Amino acid sequence: MNRNSIIAIAAVVVVAIGGYFFWSQNQSAVAQSTQVETPDAPTSDTDTSGVVEMTLGDADAPVTIIEYASFTCPHCKTFHEGAFKQLKADYIDTGKVHFIYREVYFDRPGLWAGMVARCGGSDRYFGIADLIYQTQGEWARENSPAAIAEGLRRIGRTAGLNDDELNACLQDAEKAEALVAAYEANANADGIRSTPSFVINGTTYSNMAYSEFQRIIDEAAGDS
Repeated sequence: MNRNSIIAIAAVVVVAIGGYFFWSQNQSAVAQSTQVETPDAPTSDTDTSGVVEMTLGDADAPVTIIEYASFTCPHCKTFHEGAFKQLKADYIDTGKVHFIYREVYFDRPGLWAGMVARCGGSDRYFGIADLIYQTQGEWARENSPAAIAEGLRRIGRTAGLNDDELNACLQDAEKAEALVAAYEANANADGIRSTPSFVINGTTYSNMAYSEFQRIIDEAAGDS
């Protein structure tokens, strides 16, 4: 996916939420894929300074894990409903891991989901993200942009956001462009090719069994 096409995705947020943007018949297939095309190096002067990193755990922990994931990726849902809970209990909550979550945008719904998750701010981000993953099989399979957007709004309302707040977030084209630019720059720098992917103390890994996570984390922390 090149920069022009992905920025176009961001630029049509307002139109798409109204339900008027052309919806590709291949969209469901894209949402099921776990492959990410190599992003082009950013060339615009888009300001990404306002894009907040979403993090958990002690910033001074001996191990930093950056996860790259898409809210429309089935394997990311599986990770967050399984291994991530173990990772959080064993390493993040115990101060051994500083965890950073970075969104990957396969498609328009993935971008919108990220914007809804961020609508509640840093304090509510991971709670909303959990709801988005839990209901992925519902909202991501809707057959129109308007229906998908409404499904995401329902999640936002469940998290305590009102329609005015949600619409303001979903219609913020400038924020969408900044998110896409930040995603491109980070994914290019870390060599991200699939989701979920993980950067553990500077080394990039593809998805793996939890036992392998433990081995790598323990070695990085000097516990082995």
